[in-house]
Amino acid sequence: MRYGEVAHFSHRQHRLRLEHHDTPFRCDGCREVGIGARFRCPHPGCDHDLHRQCALPLSQPPPPLRHPFYPRCAFAFLPRAPGPPRYCNACGRGVAGYVYHCRACGFDLHPCCAALPPALDAGGGVRLHLHPDSRAGAACHRCGHRGRSWSYRSHCGSFSLHVACVADMLVESWHGVGRHKGACGGGLVVPGGGGCSRPAPAIRGAAKSIHAGRGGGYAPWGRKKGKVKRCCEIAGFAGQVVISAVLGDPTALIAGAIGSLIAL
Repeated sequence: MRYGEVAHFSHRQHRLRLEHHDTPFRCDGCREVGIGARFRCPHPGCDHDLHRQCALPLSQPPPPLRHPFYPRCAFAFLPRAPGPPRYCNACGRGVAGYVYHCRACGFDLHPCCAALPPALDAGGGVRLHLHPDSRAGAACHRCGHRGRSWSYRSHCGSFSLHVACVADMLVESWHGVGRHKGACGGGLVVPGGGGCSRPAPAIRGAAKSIHAGRGGGYAPWGRKKGKVKRCCEIAGFAGQVVISAVLGDPTALIAGAIGSLIAL
């Protein structure tokens, strides 16, 4: 087997090759969107893409997954959710494909959510830590609320971003990504667009925050303009890093690409 290639149960006719593209795709495993690294079928006429996290279970059944947030749970990998509609405990999104499911407690995790890094480097000495309970600490930089889902929070407590809010921004901005799949070499298929569009659509509202109030006011993280500007700059890049992690590729390269897509 060549380096960077896998034989996966979801696509037995061909091996999947690890590729990198800065265009979004919809994973054929978990049915969620992604960007950056993916395992893709290189054969013409095939359009099969998997997040790296979704390609890791090469055979069924893989060993149970253990997560530090749920030490008593053993998450079994399932190609589809059991029973009635289910929702990921990390991002709150519905489960439409691959899932890690704990039969004892009923918890569910998307593969990419289960693999979210416990910490992210947001630059400027700012480090973000993943928390399962967002009711404590700062309100979400995007929605201004607490307690919605897992969140990434700065060590100083001044920045917090829900994983669920990131998922919402992606759904709103990239609606239709991969809905009509074709042989696009990892590109974006635009419904009704007659083919592939290389530039990814902007992530609308990703740079907005509760800092900007009505009538030019600012949120209560300090009323000095310089301090607010600095905080917003840090939050802007921190948001890029979190977005890239939720998309399944938490690398500096992809974080930079995400930054160029953000709409103010």
